[in-house]
Amino acid sequence: MIEKDQYIFGIRAVIEAIQSGKEIDKLLIKKDINGELINELFALIKERHLVVQRVPVEKINRITRKNHQGVVAFLSAVTYYNIEEVVPVLFEEGINPFLIVLDGITDVRNFGAIARTCDCAGVNAIIIPERNSVSVNADAIKTSAGALNYVPVCREKNLVNVVKFLKSSGYKVVGASEKSSVNYTKVDYTGPVALILGAEDKGISNDLLKLCDEFVSIPEFGNINSLNVSVAGGVMMYEVVRQRLNDNQNSSI
Repeated sequence: MIEKDQYIFGIRAVIEAIQSGKEIDKLLIKKDINGELINELFALIKERHLVVQRVPVEKINRITRKNHQGVVAFLSAVTYYNIEEVVPVLFEEGINPFLIVLDGITDVRNFGAIARTCDCAGVNAIIIPERNSVSVNADAIKTSAGALNYVPVCREKNLVNVVKFLKSSGYKVVGASEKSSVNYTKVDYTGPVALILGAEDKGISNDLLKLCDEFVSIPEFGNINSLNVSVAGGVMMYEVVRQRLNDNQNSSI
């Protein structure tokens, strides 16, 4: 059930919400809608680069039966960041950066569990795509035990461009793939690193895999041969933690 304070409906109300600076997660707009006011809304959407889904009116009716005029906007539970702004700040603050990239994760429980581990493991930011992905809503925050209030989330249009930017910024990009023969413990994570976790059904997209400096797997000995993505993410994140703790101890000797 979607809480009423998580969305706004009606063309004028949505326009005013966007103009007032409210963080919009996504908009649902009726497919065949037209008119001067809706054109004003579309101009704002284009200007602010907002995510829109054109849907049958029945889908909007399932959210609210009130006078929605074919438009519903879902509010973001947090403010999203831009990775091109986050990366320089981390280096300026002398932080050894550790980022998580989520490619095609759509299950809010997995997302929340990953975010919870990210906070515990000292991850500096989570990167998600605008489309075909979970977003930070109230359910995600609850599942993360509040971690999503603390770990910055960057929502980006194109993960391929993001990974290229990270590589050019000095990050090692490591993808988790069960198809890899490289044990996840055999890679050096002590420098700036971005771990990519893919959807359980499809894994990491080929376009991103091609850009990875390394892609690794976690040994599995059972019959299922498929770790839950949040569990796999936790295992890999704490390998990064382990290596960095050892590296810090060795450098202080």
